[in-house]
This record gives sequence, structure tokens and C-alpha cells, in this order.
Amino acid sequence: MEEEEEAIGYLDKVLEDEDDSEPGTPTSPGSPFLAGEKVDAGKGLEMRKLVLSGFLASEEIYINQLEALLLPMKPLKATATTSQPVLTLQQIETIFYKIQDIYEIHKEFYDSLCPKVQQWDSSITMGHLFQKLASQLGVYKAFVDNYKIAVETAEKCSQSNYQFQKISEELKVKGPKDSKESHTSVTMEALLYKPIDRVTRSTLVLHDLLKHTPADHPDYPLLQDALRISQNFLSSINEDIDPRRTAVTTPKGETRQLVKDGFLVELSEGSRKLRHVFLFTDVLLCAKLKKAAAGKHQQYDCKWYVPLADLVFPSPEESEHCPQVHVIPDHELEDMKMKISAIKSEVQKEKANKGQSRAIERLKKKMFENEFWLLLNSPAIPFRIHNRNGKSYLFLLSSDYERSEWREAIQKLQKKDLQAFVLSSLELQVLTGSCFKLRTVHNIPVTSNKDDDESPGLYGFLHVIVHSAKGFKQSANLYCTLEVDSFGYFVSKAKTRVFRDTTEPQWNEEFEIELEGSQSLRILCYEKCYDKTKLNKDNNEIVDKIMGKGQIQLDPQAVQTKNWHMDVIEMNGIKVEFSMKFTSRDMSLKRTPSKKQTGVFGVKISVVTKRERSKVPYIVRQCIEEVEKRGIEEVGIYRISGVATDIQALKAVFDANNKDILVMLSDMDINAIAGTLKLYFRELPEPLLTDRLYPAFMEGIALSDPAAKENCMMHLLRSLPDPNLITFLFLLEHLKRVAEKEPINKMSLHNLATVFGPTLLRPSEGESKAHLTLASDIWSHDVMAQVQVLLYYLQHPPISFTELKRNTLYFSTDV
Repeated sequence: MEEEEEAIGYLDKVLEDEDDSEPGTPTSPGSPFLAGEKVDAGKGLEMRKLVLSGFLASEEIYINQLEALLLPMKPLKATATTSQPVLTLQQIETIFYKIQDIYEIHKEFYDSLCPKVQQWDSSITMGHLFQKLASQLGVYKAFVDNYKIAVETAEKCSQSNYQFQKISEELKVKGPKDSKESHTSVTMEALLYKPIDRVTRSTLVLHDLLKHTPADHPDYPLLQDALRISQNFLSSINEDIDPRRTAVTTPKGETRQLVKDGFLVELSEGSRKLRHVFLFTDVLLCAKLKKAAAGKHQQYDCKWYVPLADLVFPSPEESEHCPQVHVIPDHELEDMKMKISAIKSEVQKEKANKGQSRAIERLKKKMFENEFWLLLNSPAIPFRIHNRNGKSYLFLLSSDYERSEWREAIQKLQKKDLQAFVLSSLELQVLTGSCFKLRTVHNIPVTSNKDDDESPGLYGFLHVIVHSAKGFKQSANLYCTLEVDSFGYFVSKAKTRVFRDTTEPQWNEEFEIELEGSQSLRILCYEKCYDKTKLNKDNNEIVDKIMGKGQIQLDPQAVQTKNWHMDVIEMNGIKVEFSMKFTSRDMSLKRTPSKKQTGVFGVKISVVTKRERSKVPYIVRQCIEEVEKRGIEEVGIYRISGVATDIQALKAVFDANNKDILVMLSDMDINAIAGTLKLYFRELPEPLLTDRLYPAFMEGIALSDPAAKENCMMHLLRSLPDPNLITFLFLLEHLKRVAEKEPINKMSLHNLATVFGPTLLRPSEGESKAHLTLASDIWSHDVMAQVQVLLYYLQHPPISFTELKRNTLYFSTDV
């Protein structure tokens, strides 16, 4: 009985004992939400309650929607037999087909489930209710078969009958019992779609319930059965299966000599295609690998070619007239990375458990499809090629480095005396045929194409100091950018300040770059252009001139030392000096509590707010205020690293509570202030969202049903100690304001979640050992989930502290 009360009273208990425990204190054995594979009674039954109460809230809304749909049916039927019918009986039958039956099924289900959730008991059984609901899905089959004609009939009737048009445009849906809104207006068309949406919803809830039901619970087999029926039903009506994506491979040259080849994404007729591009001594050829019949050699198919004598690069002014490039939103790319990481960890588990090779192959195939999608959709830097005789082609690249490599290679060949020509079909066939033998790049750059013994790359933090550069012929305004590879393509991670009018820039700036399986570091040196007429219309950025670029391999042995490793990179006669050192993921995980409790870094947030008599720590308020004052339109704010020495100087004045803080803040580079705020959260002895709740945040974000997820995620916020919650809500509103300026600062909600998610959630060392396996794939999956948690709150309508605290477990939400 005591255990039962403990599970039921969990919600209240979490709010007690705000912050008394010492950092690293293990969770008490009886408390729910412990990590581990087995569903223990406390955690499992608590999550069951959250899932069910969320589902119940959405079920109430669904019943209200069905009621609203049925409301006009009776008066319409009554007029059908009069001399002035609005609709005929046949039309009424078609439009409202099976709605009454669906309403009765769900009303009965709701009335049976509601008392069970409200008088919660850990031994409660309700699997039979879901099983019964699943067994009545035949009614939905009839509804789905009739759906298209029902919507068409309703539309025709609205056009021909004004009375019916008025009715169908505004149906009144009752609000949930405990909501402020008494009614909302919804169209008939929107309500007719609700049952179709509902079957998928019920299936998601069954997934969630099974996940949090112990295998020995009497409900387990009943829920399994209900899920099986629901899934079979869904697959029988779901004909919109994604068309299978076809994979592509690689090619190369001829007596002409192949100079360079590789995979590029071409934007052709509005869609992205992966092409293999071959640069010969006198021609650029764009090809695609043909599907080979069994036993036949693979062949390339030429899509187009441009003789180098006819090839020109359009100027920024000419780019102005080209169509805009549609960029895939960051959150979609990050979601896909999360899926890939999850599949990677499944492959690792299967291998560790000596799993079936068929299962591993299936996972690898899925991973290839996802990585291929990422490869196709991530590039956004335009590279245009123009044929003097009229046609233009557009490639999209993920890095300025590649763009300049291709451009330089073509321009170097164009310095020779080249002739224009036209290839006969036979010559073209011979040239394309040679590509397969001559190609240097054989595989699409995705990890599923790598051998198992290849290096998985580095996971952790790379610290780089860009010192200086020599070798410039004349004075210029110079800066450097740093790129590292991740998921098969390169991403720009840091940028030094511009050193004005010099031949020997001395930057001496330090950056911390997060690595996700990275194997290479690139440094690009640019001359800053301040001429507004050189604006590139593709991405609205001024085209700066690349003075030099270089790349080095990140050798795990060489960089994994505690000391700085000094190096020089040579590029076109320019030498850039830099130093680097690497901190592996398990080292960078450590949150080190401060030895002296007088400062603010590494000190519990409750201690700081109590000492300051504030609700939000002074350092958080001041940094945010400064960023909002002059950094909110800064490109890459929070993503571009600040100079490490500046950040350390700011850390020291905040720790000493120096009276010159405000003067120093107003003079400091804005990226250093943004970096100080991130460092403060990263150095908290435990994460802002607490160690204790970390496993629960991971559970909550994985729930499939939106109502259950909402219920759980809001409940978890309520469970935070007040200083943590108020500070989190304060930061949340600030990040939303930063994202409002995305067209200028290029920082979307997703970018911000990627930067801050791990900083606010990553557990402290004691906890991380308990909850995390530091295998790189499992780790990156964890990071992705941390990003998703923050993104959930960033995308949520404003959350008020008082509203949150007033709300009960039965947290109603619209669907």
C-alpha cells in the first residue's frame, strides 16, 4: 500500500524538497523515473497515468467535435421531408455517414475510462477498453471509404444552398470542462477529417501505454492485441506509402584526362538531384548512374555537358534574376540527424547482441535512405554555371570550400587555349562510358557506405586558437572561418573578427567547436568586402573573396593530448598559424562544482538567487539584456563562438561581483557575452532542468501522443525548483525573441535549441554515468533528444509561471 501511495503522490512529492540534496546524490530507490530498461512500478505506472490523462483530455475534445458535427443532423433530417428541404435525406446520409456510430463508441469508451483515471490505482486495468475500441474499427473503415464522397457532397451542397453554407462554415464545438473557452467555431470540412486523424492518434497512445506497462501487468497482452488490430487496420487503409527512393553510386574520365570528379546536388526543375560531376581538361560533364540490368555493367547517363571554352560563372548582379533557392528548415535536418543516430545505436546493439544479419541489413538500408535524404537536402550554398550559348545550371553545396575548389579547378583549365566544340552522340557515349572506369570518388559520402573498421571520427570539443597569418602581397581587411565535417558534409563553426588594413593579421582568438564524428578541420581565409553592390542575391550576403584555404585531418592520437598542439596551414603562399587541443565527450561531460561558493560560476542556482535576493541570477539578466540591446541582429548569435580570453575575463568579473561589470559588458564583443551566458549554464553543478528529472524529460519527449506529451512536459516543468523554473522561462522568452529576427540573424528556434539543449539538460557527471552510455552513436542520440526537449518548449505557446503552478495533473489540451 505504501508503494502505491508513493506512485500516486509522486506529483506532489517532486515539488517538495526543492534543492536540499547534494549534487550527485543518487535518486532514492523508491522514486519513479529511474533509468533502466525494466519498467519499474513507480515510473511505469506514473507515466501510464500521464499518458492516459492526456489521452482522456483529447478524447473529451474529440467527443465534443463529433457532437458538434451531429448537432445540425436532426434539424436537417426534420426539414428533409417538408416542402422546403435544405438537403435531401440521401445527401444527409452521405455527409453524416457513420458519425453517430463513431460518437457512441467513443462516448462509451470515455465514460468507462474517465473514472478509472480520476480514481487512480496502480493495479488499475483498462486494456479491455482499448481492446474493445480496436475491435470496433470496422466502423472507421466504412467512414474512411465514404470520406471523399462525404466531403464532395458537403461542398456541392454549400455551393447550391446558402442555408447549408452558413451552417457548415461555423459549427460550435464545446470547450473542455476546465477550460476558459466555452465554445470554438470550426468548419464542417475540418470536423469531418477528425475521425481519420483519430485512428492514428489511438495507435500512438497504445504505443506509449505499452512502453510504460510492465510486461507482467494484466493489461499488457490486451494492449498488445489492441495495437496489433489498430496497426493492421491502419496499414489496410494507408495507401500513401512513400514512393521508394532510388539510390545512386559513382564515376570517372578518358584520354582527355579527368581532373576532378565528385557528387554534387543539382537543382533541376525545382527538385534536388544527386549528380556525379566530371571535370575533364576541356569539358564539364554532369552524369547520373543508370540502373544496370542483372549481369550487366553499370553505366553513366549524361544529363548535360558544357565545353570549358563556353563555360562562364554569372556575376552577383546576374544572379539577381535567378529564382530563389528553397532552403530546407533546420529543424527538419536536425530531426533526420536524430533518426540516423537512433538507427546507428540500434545497429551497434544488434552487433553487440550478435543479432541476425538480416535485421542489421534492414537497419543499414533504412540508415542509407535517411542519410541520402540528408545529403540531398542539407546543401544551401549556390554554385551557378552558365553556358555562353544560353543554358544555366545550379548546384547547391554545403560549404564555400567546395565551391571555391570547383571554381578554381575550372578557372585554372580555362587559362589554356581552349576550343569550343559539339560532341557527336558517339563521342558523348564513349566519354560517358569512360566515366565508370576513371572515377576517383566511388561512394556517396554517407556513413552506411563506410567499412566497420574505418575511424568513426571524433566526438567532443575541439579548442582552436587562430594566431596569425603571413604572405599577403598587399594590405586588406582579413578574417578566417573554421569548418568541420559532420554527417557527410562540412559546416561552418566559427569566424574570427576582421583585422583591418594589414598584411600580417594577428587574431589570437580561441574557439570551442563541437565535433559530431568529425575527421577534418578546414580553415578559410577571406578578404572582407564592404562594397554594397557586390551583394549576392541568392543568400543576401556580400561575396567576400577567398584568399586561401586549407584542410587538415584530425588524427585522434595527435589531438587527444592535454597540451596545445601548434600547427601551420599553407594555402596559396599564405601561412596561417593555429593551435588546437581536443577534449573527448566523456571529459567535456563533467560539470565541476565550484570550490568557493562566493562566485556564481559552478554554484547552485538556488544559492545564487538566495544570496542576490533575486528570482533570476544577475549574470543571466545582464547578459540577456546586452544581447537584446545590440546582438539580436548579429548573424549566428549564440552559434558563432566568442573569443575564449574575453569570456574568461567576463567570468572573472561576474565571480568577483566587480562594480565595473556594466562598463565592461557595454564594451565587450557581443559573441563573448553570448558565450559567457552559455558557459554559466554549462558550468552549473547540475543542469538547469536538473539531474533528477533528466530521465523523465527523455521519456516525455519520446511520447508519441501529443496530449500525453503535453501533459508530461508541463508536469515536468511544474516539478522544477522555483529558481530553475523562473530562470528557464526567462531564457525561453529571450530565445523566442532572438528567433523572431531569424531573417537577419539566421538563428531559427531549431538552431537555438541545438546550441542550448545539451547545455540546459546534459546531466552532471555522477548522473551521466548512470544514464548515458558514452558510445558515440548512443551519445549523439541523447544529444538529439536534449535538443528536441528544448525545441518543444520553444515552439510551445507562452508558458506563465503562475498558470503552470495553478494547473492540475489533468492538463487539458486541444488536438
